[in-house]
Amino acid sequence: MKILIIKLGFSETLDEEVSRFSSLGDVLRTTPILPTLKEQYPNSHITWLVDETPYALLKGNQFIDRILIWDSFVGFQLLEERFDIVINLEKIAGLCAITNRINAWKKYGFRFDELKGRYDVYEGSEYAFDLCTKHEIKRNNHKIWQQVLVEMVGGVWRDQPYVLGYKPKTKEINDIGFNYKVGPKFPHKAWDDKNWKELEEILKKENFSISWQEGLENLYEYVDWINTNKILVTSDSLGLHIALALGKKVVALFGPTNSKEVCFYNSEVIQKTKMSEISVEEVYEKIKKLA
Repeated sequence: MKILIIKLGFSETLDEEVSRFSSLGDVLRTTPILPTLKEQYPNSHITWLVDETPYALLKGNQFIDRILIWDSFVGFQLLEERFDIVINLEKIAGLCAITNRINAWKKYGFRFDELKGRYDVYEGSEYAFDLCTKHEIKRNNHKIWQQVLVEMVGGVWRDQPYVLGYKPKTKEINDIGFNYKVGPKFPHKAWDDKNWKELEEILKKENFSISWQEGLENLYEYVDWINTNKILVTSDSLGLHIALALGKKVVALFGPTNSKEVCFYNSEVIQKTKMSEISVEEVYEKIKKLA
């Protein structure tokens, strides 16, 4: 049983956005389908096609037998192979067109519509398409992201965890980590610096040890830093998903994005309309609940 997963990170799987910049968090959010597939097909050989940047998140993953990094030639290789199942979670038209032509018995996810010249979906993946294209369905969706993907490939959602390939080389030494930075793509996800500093002052009075975000120049160092914290306070970012993959206790701060699409695995979340509406007192109470 040969299975191919196409998830480079170029497009948020269940959003309408299509980008040429890798979303590392979106790649990690896809990994719960791996234990599902191995449960359904114990002797399967799984290949994952990924962009070079998120490769570090998948390297060493016990469920993946082969990782292919996207380049100008790998598409030709895939067209010459045969697979039993292909799962395409990218909406870029060229990747969807390649998926159409790959020899496989069953296909899930996104395909290329030759008449419209854009992505569509294979039979059984219609709900994912609706989440990307119909705002009313997206707004009223109560299924979390991972659940939609697991059910798309015929699995049953049972809170399957993220599966991070890299194994941290650090141990827990800090009570609380502040994952306070956000990428330039989503500045509206940031919580004001003065709130972080005020929260630090309150926590230090309670004798909590605090660590501020480190390792952003190297993904492995970033994972190692996250692993040093018993609790991570974070906005909706890659660090949130890494912490969940590591089994950390998390206080997640959500403003403009929808926390209902994330499985928090027994962590805590604060959801507001804007990040400025989240108070320091609210965050402190969530931390005390987990500590």
